[in-house]
Amino acid sequence: MHTSTTASAPRARRGRVLSIWTPEDKEFWDREGQAIAKLNLWISVPALFLAFAIWQVWSVVAVGLPALGFAYSTNQLFWLAAAPALSGATLRIFYSFIVPVFGGRRWTAISTASLLIPAIGIGYAVQDNTTPYTTMLVLALLCGLGGGNFSSSMANISFFFPKERKGSALGVNAGLGNLGVSVVQFLSPLVVTAGVFGVFGGDPQTITKGGQAVQTWTQNAAFIWVPWIALTSLAAWFGMNDIADARASFATQAAIFKRKHNWLMCVLYLGTFGSFIGYAAGFPLLIKSQFPGVNPLSYAWLGPLVGAAVRPFGGWLADKLGGARVTFWNFVVMALAVLGVLHFLPQGGAGGSFTGFFLMFLVLFLTTGIGNGSTFRMIPVIFLNQAMRGVDAKNPDAVARATKEGNTEGAATLGFTAAMAAYGGFFIPKSYGTSISLTGTPDAALYTFVAFYLICIAITWWNYSRKNAPMPC
Repeated sequence: MHTSTTASAPRARRGRVLSIWTPEDKEFWDREGQAIAKLNLWISVPALFLAFAIWQVWSVVAVGLPALGFAYSTNQLFWLAAAPALSGATLRIFYSFIVPVFGGRRWTAISTASLLIPAIGIGYAVQDNTTPYTTMLVLALLCGLGGGNFSSSMANISFFFPKERKGSALGVNAGLGNLGVSVVQFLSPLVVTAGVFGVFGGDPQTITKGGQAVQTWTQNAAFIWVPWIALTSLAAWFGMNDIADARASFATQAAIFKRKHNWLMCVLYLGTFGSFIGYAAGFPLLIKSQFPGVNPLSYAWLGPLVGAAVRPFGGWLADKLGGARVTFWNFVVMALAVLGVLHFLPQGGAGGSFTGFFLMFLVLFLTTGIGNGSTFRMIPVIFLNQAMRGVDAKNPDAVARATKEGNTEGAATLGFTAAMAAYGGFFIPKSYGTSISLTGTPDAALYTFVAFYLICIAITWWNYSRKNAPMPC
């Protein structure tokens, strides 16, 4: 490993490609690695924020389509709202492996620029209520481009930081990126009330609200993101770096499919991020169905805000206390919080407490954020430790090979587990709907979630957090 600090020591940066990258070497890290890593992180954060905003913008736009004169059935509207979650989760599978093939800088710039397609497309489509349903469905599916970006972004950032800082770095990247979910839900109803883009934004639509004709610029919910996407794409292209040693073929990365811990962490991350994105998508509908007198749009954005804001803390806490320990107790609290939600729900259409229900959901969102940070700290540590087992610490070449293997597989697993977890964005709202249609209440869905969290507790304890666990982390 490179440790020299003399003036003749080779430098990491050559143009935009880092020919030397050894963040586990403290002297290298202090000399130049930390500054480069932080620059890449702080460009990655707004790129991921915009990705989440575009991924979730359709959930806001779809709600207002009937008022604009789009003659879509309830089922059609449901599929429009669900399509981004399905396409985003599926794209994440491919995006999981793409950074080592194309390079993190190139792919961040290209994938961020791709968000212009749904943003501009939706902005024009909603101005004409004769737009065919198939066009709208395609645009909804294209919003999944934003969902896919999470896997490549997290895989890329994981390469830049040493083991003891991966949790914090990944927590910042994902946590501030996840804020896009809350901000798009909060900001969209505001920007559609005025023609902020003037003649460039198109004409307003007229809707009836409270018995009065009101002008609205629905296209602004999509157009507002366009200039920021363009600027961030340029910042990524000219400001970020590719790591030469991070290059790997798909075949090399595909080794994770033979690793037990890849599949175990898929389950655990489904329990944390799958819960976050699923609860965020289903929260407004659940409030509306169980507490009809409450305006869900006044409260829905607060849950994702809490979950996103606390994610960096979850990564930091996992760095300090250990990812497995934090994850174990986090799942315990999640199971108890769901039981709390059940306690405060109306029974037989009567009773219930919205205040108690809302507070329990805030606890749930809080724990999804902490768990997101702690599980994503576990993954790179697990694969790096696994690769280093049996390696002679005095052999620098063997250590370098093992480190590269561990980082490559860890990054691929970060992306793949994120892909599997994203299906929670479809599964949780659909579970509510199925439970309500079959039983009249969402109770069956919520009890299923409790059972799943108990499984996550058992997996975490047995494999990672108990004394003499096979893979402590």
